[in-house]
Amino acid sequence: MKKSLIIASIAVFLLALNSCSHSKKLENATKSTEVILPLTGKEYQSDKDNFRAKQSGKSIDLATSKKIALQNAKSELASNIQAIVKTVTDQYTNQRKVDSAQSFENKFEELSRLVVNQTLADVKIIGEKTFIETDKSYTYWVVIEMSKTAVLDAINSKITKDEKLKLDYDKKSFEEIFNSEMEKISK
Repeated sequence: MKKSLIIASIAVFLLALNSCSHSKKLENATKSTEVILPLTGKEYQSDKDNFRAKQSGKSIDLATSKKIALQNAKSELASNIQAIVKTVTDQYTNQRKVDSAQSFENKFEELSRLVVNQTLADVKIIGEKTFIETDKSYTYWVVIEMSKTAVLDAINSKITKDEKLKLDYDKKSFEEIFNSEMEKISK
């Protein structure tokens, strides 16, 4: 009887010990680790004067990781600029009561896409970091920017060359709406 009591006690002890270590494993498994991304300060975010975009690229070749990151950042930057220009165009056509509003908006959006694609060559890198990973690949982070002035100048230049758009275009009014939308970005 004593033997079975000792064996039962040992079994209960081992069971209790196993469940304690199991709960610690579960506790550790559910904890998360904060990931701190590079280039995240306010100086790397869009503000009232500049459009900015941050992206990364990963490759076993450093040059390729840079190309990937720059391409991704340019795509994001173009998307951000086009979104602002679309918002500004919508507000502008509503305020101006343009004769053929839909035609103006379509032509203007087409022109803005062309402008953005042409001006993306003028972006500048304002931050970059390179990491070598444990698998010997490279991760390259980059932040690029393009000034709102460059975007506005390019839009104004294209509009003045298009006779139909030029008729319905009030540069001052458009720039006021554009600046207002840029102010919203920085808040």
